[in-house]
Amino acid sequence: MSISKANRLSLVEQVVSQIETLIESGEWEIGSQIPPEMDLIKQFDVSRNTLREAIRSLVYAGLLITQQGKGTFVKSASALGAAFQRRIQRSSLFETLEVRHALERQGAQLAAARRDQEDIEKLRLHITACSKAAEAKDLKAYEEADIQLHKTIMASSHNGLLIDLYEHMEDSLHDSIHQIAGMSPDANLHLSIHCNLVEAIIDQDVERAIDSVNGYIAHFKKFID
Repeated sequence: MSISKANRLSLVEQVVSQIETLIESGEWEIGSQIPPEMDLIKQFDVSRNTLREAIRSLVYAGLLITQQGKGTFVKSASALGAAFQRRIQRSSLFETLEVRHALERQGAQLAAARRDQEDIEKLRLHITACSKAAEAKDLKAYEEADIQLHKTIMASSHNGLLIDLYEHMEDSLHDSIHQIAGMSPDANLHLSIHCNLVEAIIDQDVERAIDSVNGYIAHFKKFID
């Protein structure tokens, strides 16, 4: 991606905007270290003070994080995502589960109405991965497959805003699934409900898809009430 030179109007804001574009486009990946200061000064054609002010602004917004002695790294893909993650960190597991319920119920409803053949293939792939991980009693693999399944269901909704909102919850999903898995002794029931959800979406049975989401959320709530 080519980096355009900042003009002399609102230089800090323009540098911030260009860095946000680099991050959102994936050119600067989450977890990666940003280029050296002198390289960025040349690329953006700005002063050291302007660049540093832009970096401070992005650190404050949560997109970047500075680690003393190591450098500055990409922390989040968007300001919304960073703000959302900060809010989730202050939420209880029950609150997170309630938000998951709202998003996943809507996602399942739309997915059942809108899924296409490519979605179906991905759903089958991830539910199979869940089944294999459960059979092997590999909790880590099951959690990852479960998250990928839920993300695929949301993608099958073909609603960009809903998908983005759900993406911002990914870290909290990891935490909530891990915590609940440790509380719930009935992994087979969890898998069975998810299999039913996938079948409902494939069959375009909206009501059964919604009922499936309500079913596994109600199962989770029993262990955190």
